Amino acid sequence: MRSIRPSFAKSRGRRRLLAATGFAAALALTGTACDAGDGEAADKPAVAGSAGSGSDRLGIPADIADRLKEHGIDVDDWKDGEWKDWDRDKWLTEAQDFVNPVIEGLWKPERMQAADDPKKTISVQDAAAEQGVSDPAPAPVRATPEKTPYHENAAPVGKVFFDSPEGSMVCSGTVVKDPRNPGRSNLVWTAGHCVHAGGGGGWYRNIAFVPAYNDLGKSEAELGNATQQEIAPYGQYWADWASTSDEWIESGSESGGAGAPYDYAVLHVKPESGGKSLEETVGNALDVDFSTPAAASAGTMGAWGYPAAAPYDGLIMHKCVDRPGRLSLGPGLPTMYRIGCTMTGGSSGGGWFRAVDGRTVLVSNTSIGPTDSTWLAGPQLGEGAQAVYDDMSEKYGSR
Repeated sequence: MRSIRPSFAKSRGRRRLLAATGFAAALALTGTACDAGDGEAADKPAVAGSAGSGSDRLGIPADIADRLKEHGIDVDDWKDGEWKDWDRDKWLTEAQDFVNPVIEGLWKPERMQAADDPKKTISVQDAAAEQGVSDPAPAPVRATPEKTPYHENAAPVGKVFFDSPEGSMVCSGTVVKDPRNPGRSNLVWTAGHCVHAGGGGGWYRNIAFVPAYNDLGKSEAELGNATQQEIAPYGQYWADWASTSDEWIESGSESGGAGAPYDYAVLHVKPESGGKSLEETVGNALDVDFSTPAAASAGTMGAWGYPAAAPYDGLIMHKCVDRPGRLSLGPGLPTMYRIGCTMTGGSSGGGWFRAVDGRTVLVSNTSIGPTDSTWLAGPQLGEGAQAVYDDMSEKYGSR
């Protein structure tokens, strides 16, 4: 993914400035909570496209425990390091096979800082495959750092950490509302490739979300002896359920454009050490817009995330604001949104926002970008994405 600043007409530059200001206002903190401990609802079974995790102590569902046994996995052994074994026979692939037991203390500040980006880029040739329904590539829009502290200016935005066969990885994510648990959401929107390797692969491991990561935007030198509070002001939230599209699981690829139009995911998370819901803790969550407006009529969109590949280091939250165009990766595939943006890998999964009737809503997420880091593309969120979201809310939201 992404580089270079475009030149724009004065009036367009002003529209971008106003739009960015509006997004920032809507993303800002609306309230906080710091009390500990709410109870959890009874366990619920997994469904197609979703999966559950935990341990016996954490109330692992019986059907998930049975599947773990089928794969020869003991949860205690998993926590003691068996998760590092990426043998194909033990790499759980199906939607119902997800497992993510909490391993307290695993994501230490230095481990989070060392996490790499997943490098999901696409060649210029692939991006130009269907120019008949793709708009010309946009001029690059230079990503700008978000104001600090992040919890006051972009409260729903954070980082998603996970382990892959290549090592520790990082993406971005957004706290979204749970329609069946108003004001108490534990849902995080991100990209499918941040939780599952796609066709031929399986679920990643040790998936955790850190809202307002590096809240004060400190440099690497300033974080030399960082505390957990400096890095993760609201703590860590581990995914105990995950959902992505069946299309991503079947055809997604760790690189290139395969599966990109379906590259979205929803996590249900829980605090590593107990506490209130994610929404109550960070003070904000966004609605998700599944109306899939055409690019030409969508207005201005803004993408937020933590770019980690050069020239960025993954420590600072950035944003890009632009008018989207269309990107098609092949006949019969849904058209994607594309904006100019210089953010690189690590921003994957970060939310794309637009204003609807005075509200800021999530309308897409970063999926792919070219190797020269000049633009980003994200899926249009239609009926398939809404089904993933509704299943998560209905079956797991109250956990």
